[in-house]
Amino acid sequence: MEERALGGTGLRVPVVGMGTWRTFDVRGAAAERRCRAVVDVALEKGARLFDSSPMYGAAERVLGSALDGRRERAIVATKVWSGDVAEGRQQIERALRWFGGYVDVYQIHNLVAWRRYLPVLEALRDAGQIGAIGATHYSHSAFSELAEVMRGGRVQQVQVPYNVADRLVERELLPLAEELGLGVIVMRPFAEGGLMRRPPAAVALEPLRAFGVRSWGQALLKWILSDRRVHCAIPATSSPDRMSENAEAGDGPWLNDEMRRYVARLAGC
Repeated sequence: MEERALGGTGLRVPVVGMGTWRTFDVRGAAAERRCRAVVDVALEKGARLFDSSPMYGAAERVLGSALDGRRERAIVATKVWSGDVAEGRQQIERALRWFGGYVDVYQIHNLVAWRRYLPVLEALRDAGQIGAIGATHYSHSAFSELAEVMRGGRVQQVQVPYNVADRLVERELLPLAEELGLGVIVMRPFAEGGLMRRPPAAVALEPLRAFGVRSWGQALLKWILSDRRVHCAIPATSSPDRMSENAEAGDGPWLNDEMRRYVARLAGC
């Protein structure tokens, strides 16, 4: 698994990590054992960056439980998400308990009250309770505001949507992140599953085998990770086998421009 320096965060991160939206919002011992099995495979394969949020229901707690006894092997990226700063502080306190008193990357989810949370997170960083500060947004309409935050010099990382069907970040945000030396984590690499619903025939993937691709999901991840401005993609899954497959996309060789165009054609984009 290749690792890249996550911009100005000081972290080296695997190019494939794991998201927890929907998949880790579970209840019951059997469901939590399944989540732990996914984490087992992720750590075994080197996909050791795990992203979560209080917006994801029980996901933070379930992830913290799955990392019990091996927290030091993981890079945790989570978020604060509340217009009420008092409630946001409670979210942070809970997350710090669940993740052993330390969060590697603390992000402001969807830029909610970002001006008020920046000083809160900066104080926690100065106190040694978090490593780096980030900001996220999924909506194209918020990209200009996200660019404003990036230019402010107080975040070291951003999380944005990027996939073969959604390339708007190529216009401004990826060039800006490269210029400023910021880390980039990619959400929605499969367009919330939309790109996986109609995979091409297996024979169409043959030209990609030389790049280590043996599945459509790996082709889509390779397409993203071949853009060196990206540091980590975080597909979510509830399947240990799919986690293993995703992680295997985390090594070169990377796609050249011709092969990236080929993948885009296969996706109908």
